[in-house]
Formats: sequence, C-alpha cells, structure tokens
Amino acid sequence: MLQSKIAGIGYYVPKNVYTNNDLTRFMDTSDEWIQERTGIKERRYADRIGETTTTMGVEAAKIAIERAQITPQDVDFIIFATLSPDYYFPGCAVLLQREMGMNEVGALDVRNQCSGFIYALSIADQFVKTGMYKNVLVVGSEKHSFALDFSTRGRAVSVIFGDGAGAVVVQPTAEDGKGILSTHLHSDGAEAEKLAMYYPGASSGIWLDEMPKWPEQELGGLLMTKEMLEDGTAFPNMDGQAVFKKAVVKFPEVIQEALKKNNLKTNDIDLLIPHQANLRISQFIQKTLQLRDDQVFNNIQKYGNTTAASIPIALCEAWEEGKIKNGDLICLAAFGAGFTWGSALIRW
Repeated sequence: MLQSKIAGIGYYVPKNVYTNNDLTRFMDTSDEWIQERTGIKERRYADRIGETTTTMGVEAAKIAIERAQITPQDVDFIIFATLSPDYYFPGCAVLLQREMGMNEVGALDVRNQCSGFIYALSIADQFVKTGMYKNVLVVGSEKHSFALDFSTRGRAVSVIFGDGAGAVVVQPTAEDGKGILSTHLHSDGAEAEKLAMYYPGASSGIWLDEMPKWPEQELGGLLMTKEMLEDGTAFPNMDGQAVFKKAVVKFPEVIQEALKKNNLKTNDIDLLIPHQANLRISQFIQKTLQLRDDQVFNNIQKYGNTTAASIPIALCEAWEEGKIKNGDLICLAAFGAGFTWGSALIRW
C-alpha cells in the first residue's frame, strides 16, 4: 500500500485585525478578561462583503498547490472542511472547484467543526493510499464573524473565534517511513448540545410545534424567526466548562493512541500542533504529556479559534518559521463540537 504525504501547504488570514480592546466597543469585556480565559490577544475578521469562506479557501489553496508544484487542473479530488459555508447548500468544495477552474473532479464537504481538518486529512490519506487519487486538495476555512453575537450576552463565545483558511495538497510518496503514518478519529454525541448552533436546521420544527400555525406552515417550519435573534438561540451556544473538561481528557488520549500505533513515545514528538481552541487547553495538554515549550506550537494569540482552519494555518506558519524540518515527527490533534476528536501522526 502507498503512503501519503503533505506535498504543499498554504494559509490565508484576512487583513482586518481586531484586538481585545477593539471588542470593548461592542460588549462589556476587557483585554485582561479575554487573555486570562483564552490566551487570545487578537483575531482576524474577513471583509463583511466580498470575502467568504470559499474565497479565503481559494487563497490558501493557491499557495498549497504552487508549493506542491502542480496546477489546479492536476487536482483530482477536493475535500473542504468548514462549519461556516457560503450557502446552506451547496457546499464550499464545488464553489472552490468553480472559482479555481478545476476539472470536473469529486468535491466533498466535511462538517466536523474543530475536528474537520483532521477528518478531511484522514479521508485524503485513505484515497491516496488506495491509489484512487494522486493529488487531493484539503481545505479548512471559516468565516465566523458574520454569525457571532457581538454583544455582552454573547461575549463568552464571540471573543474566541476568528476567520481564516489553510490548505494542503496530499500526494503519494515512495519514501519508506515518511508521510502520514496514521490517523485516528472518534466521536461521542451524548453531549452534542453542549457546543452547537441549533438554527438553521430541521430540528427547528420541534420548537415551532408549540407556536401558532397558519395554513402555509402545515407542511413546513421556519428556519429562523425574529424571536430566535432576540433571545440569542440563533447564535452559537457553548457550555465552556463542559467542553474544557472533555477536551483535556480526549486530547491526550488520542495523541497517545497515535504514538502507540506507531511504537513511539511523547518525547519522540518534534512538534505537536493542537487545534487552537483555547491556549489554556493547549497548556494543560502540554503539561499532561510533559512536553517542552519547543515541542508545542500555538498561534491562537494572533488568530483566535478558526475551527477547521486552525490546524492547517498553524502547521503552515510553523513550517514557514522553520520549526518543521525534513524527518521531524509532527502530531496534529483536535477536539470539537459533536463531540468529535482525532489525531494524525506525520513524518515530515
């Protein structure tokens, strides 16, 4: 069986920088309050009009494709991970295919939120290993800023997230022991509502059953109402403590699972790149695994949590800064809504 490798990588973040102090214009918060709870100092927000999840993904993809020394026409499959698509449907993968003038290749969207890139990378790995495709483009991109509650009511969630995109090209490799060594995926839906955005969704009908109906509603429901906006249920909902407690258990578990699969130990890791959910979670994981500062890469301080984009952005930035070298053992790990979590071990 073939091995797969990351042959090219790129990222894009919007030009608009919003510091913690900037957010105090919209809500009762402070730089100290945000940094203490999340480690975040600033984040990027896309232009309100014209810049979308897809357009950011395209910019990241262009760089990854160029670095892989191929053209958009060489890509034979697209996997696009996001929780903030341009449209409710169709997904962003076909929009990227159109925007980049690619051939009529397969296009898949992955909706696994913070774990989306790990899931997408795992799918690409299987396609390449089986010989089905030779150039798989994997994109993680998010535009959170258009759907956050920028008020004091929503500050616990809205201060965390930022916009951006990352992309990789996955190709086969003949080098023994190189490339993606293994990927590991998990889920537990028992507490799915602890981190969720309920609307728009088919479950809306459950709540709407108790509302007065008129004839045109008999066979359908409303995806969004004025009341949902006013009471905050239209925005993302998160039980921060519940997420933190689960994350600090599952992160180390899935990292150890990857190491055990490959007969390796934590001190073999050259660089751990965790999903940039919260700097306090990353620091807890580092302490649990007894890793040195130079073995863990974090950039949430600059970009906030960009969910599906956070790992490829961090991976690319670490590589550009010379923190990833040929032969290094790289571990990627994520935990997010669902709950879903996963890891990937890569010999660069």
